[in-house]
Amino acid sequence: MTVTRAIYATATVSITDLRRNPGAIIEEAGNEPVAVLNHNRPAAYLVPAQAFEALMDRLEDIELAEIVRQRRGGKSVKVSLDEL
Repeated sequence: MTVTRAIYATATVSITDLRRNPGAIIEEAGNEPVAVLNHNRPAAYLVPAQAFEALMDRLEDIELAEIVRQRRGGKSVKVSLDEL
């Protein structure tokens, strides 16, 4: 049975083509992700550095929000600004 996997990019490249000229692939992609295919299946995604950094910032925000939700309603400690 063949399993179809979604591709989360509008552009694709084979691993072979990526090996031949990675700089051209990166330049052509601009600010968009590229799905790297192995035997016509997504094996990896090539993501621009700026997009990856924004994604990491977003994930950190989500993790911090989860910590806040977990601690909501917990014990609190009063502190004055002078004590900080």
